[in-house]
Amino acid sequence: MVKAVDRVQRREEILGAAVRVFACKGFAASRVEDVAAEAGIAKGSVYLYFDSRDALLAGVFESYRARSDAVLATVGEGPALERLARLVGGVVDMLAAHRDHARVLLDVWASAPSLDMAAVYRQYREAISELLRQAWAEGELRPDVSEHHATLIVAAIEGCLLQWLADDRMPLTELAAPIVELTVEGIRA
Repeated sequence: MVKAVDRVQRREEILGAAVRVFACKGFAASRVEDVAAEAGIAKGSVYLYFDSRDALLAGVFESYRARSDAVLATVGEGPALERLARLVGGVVDMLAAHRDHARVLLDVWASAPSLDMAAVYRQYREAISELLRQAWAEGELRPDVSEHHATLIVAAIEGCLLQWLADDRMPLTELAAPIVELTVEGIRA
């Protein structure tokens, strides 16, 4: 009797293995064989889902992008600065929950232009800029706040992320509140 394989689940297992391998070895040093071994399957099985190592990386990036989109979609209702604070907290929590994903993205963001990390950053900046415009309309911002502050808010999160990846003793999730204090409360009128 042939065991039925849930294709969606198997694809996710392969992507999870790819993330672990890429995070441990670095993308450049990783092979499809390494991913297959980590997933506990034959190399040929990986190729049933992904036609190359680059396709695996694209799959890893897309899963990260889906998580990012989910965070952006959950800021909810209420005053714009409260939604911005929820967005900052949600991003920090998402990154902290997926350390290996963050490590892989850091490893390849500059060397893999096909991943279009600029689009991810642009999406976050646009979402934050829109919240800043709404906060301005609500009278909640200092007069000197501009859309450039969206870049600084993203940079604060990314800076903490980089430090956390370099030093696992740094408590990334505990930094969400101080990031909000500086980047959201610091621009409040």
